Amino acid sequence: MKAFQVNAPLDYRIADVEAPQAAPGEVLVKVAFAGICGSDMHIIHGDNAFVRFPRITGHEFAGIVEAVGEGVENVDIGERVCVDPVVSCGHCYPCRIGRPNVCTAMQVIGVHRDGGFEERVNVPAANLHRLPAHLGLDLAALVEPYSIAANVLDRMQPQPGDRLLVYGAGVIGLTVLQMARAKGIEEVIVSDVIDERLATARELGARHTLHGSRDDVEAEVMRLTDGEGVPLIADAACVPALLPQMLRLASAAGRIGLLGFNPTPSDLVQLEVIKKELTLVGSRLNNRKFPEVLELLASGALDAAALVSHRLPFDEMPSAIEMLDHHPERARKVLIEIGA
Repeated sequence: MKAFQVNAPLDYRIADVEAPQAAPGEVLVKVAFAGICGSDMHIIHGDNAFVRFPRITGHEFAGIVEAVGEGVENVDIGERVCVDPVVSCGHCYPCRIGRPNVCTAMQVIGVHRDGGFEERVNVPAANLHRLPAHLGLDLAALVEPYSIAANVLDRMQPQPGDRLLVYGAGVIGLTVLQMARAKGIEEVIVSDVIDERLATARELGARHTLHGSRDDVEAEVMRLTDGEGVPLIADAACVPALLPQMLRLASAAGRIGLLGFNPTPSDLVQLEVIKKELTLVGSRLNNRKFPEVLELLASGALDAAALVSHRLPFDEMPSAIEMLDHHPERARKVLIEIGA
């Protein structure tokens, strides 16, 4: 069968690999669609410390159950499903307190084990989520990025009337924007340095957009908030140098959600944190957010189709990688049709 295999940094290709069999406790899924994520690009570039090569990437995917392994119950062949990529142990401290997304023995499908950029993939039965009848397999592949947005917003604990500032209008920033609007946050400010992304943010409900290079972001945010600052700030740009500005722009009692894996140190001014009693939270992957996202997609509260800029056949995936490397401004979510 075909698989997109990364053998080493910048060494990738569509390869012929042996098809897996349904393992005990697992389900064999025939993949229909999979989305290319920024973290897939980090793996390709060799910037992900968790990956061991060779690796079949892909953690955003949906498909059809083709076989079930020994011991699997209540899963039927032919069911349409999407897959939560977070595989946790269930026994460590984070798991015991309901935080399996930071399990100390966690595996992520497409990172620690082979993922969805292959025609068939084995996944734990517990990680399957059945699709609503009218939700297509293409858009179901985008449940995972929305789960990232749901998780960071949950970590920031929005209150009625809160404003939100989103740094970055790439795919994750746009999912945070849409998820915030779906949760009733009416005023969202989005900052980015690419005009096309800001235009998309406005189309998806951003009340205000700021160009990070042309606008005085600090002055504009303080003007828009009557000098109070912003209660909620989501860092979907993942630029450590922006943290001091976030601390200044956060309101008293504000909450800042950090999403990036960038290892570069950030300057943290303790005075800003203490005088305003700020809360800084990390947000990794998702903590069982797939049911919530599926419900919002089914209700029409989230517009997943608006995220997709390209739909390409599996054989053209290497070309898609080249485009994302050299012309990221041309793309939002690139969706790969594997076996639809």
